[in-house]
Amino acid sequence: MGKDEINAFMGTGTAYKGKLDFKGTVRVDGEFEGEINSEGTLIIGQDAVVKGTVSVGQLMLSGVLEGDVKALTRVTLYKQSNITGKINTPSLMVEEGAVIRGEINMDGNIDTALPSEKDDEKVD
Repeated sequence: MGKDEINAFMGTGTAYKGKLDFKGTVRVDGEFEGEINSEGTLIIGQDAVVKGTVSVGQLMLSGVLEGDVKALTRVTLYKQSNITGKINTPSLMVEEGAVIRGEINMDGNIDTALPSEKDDEKVD
């Protein structure tokens, strides 16, 4: 399997709730609710709706994402994408027309804690 080949595909009309861990590249075109973890690439298609926490190597978004994102290398938001939540990534590419509601952190300091876990930490 080549580097850019898709390992798994969740098509339009499918819905899944739970946790997704994967290697390589996964494309979601249906509805997903839960937690996604990988050092690989997550592609969220134009008709997809993802709700939850996303922690991946790279995110390519064309659909709707509601939740916090941590990407180790890059987030790409295409013109039809719509994201609500926190984005933590060292590199962000946004096409004209993409909608972002939330916070963006690009300080290059991506640690192992997910953005939602950092909110739960208390300062003494």
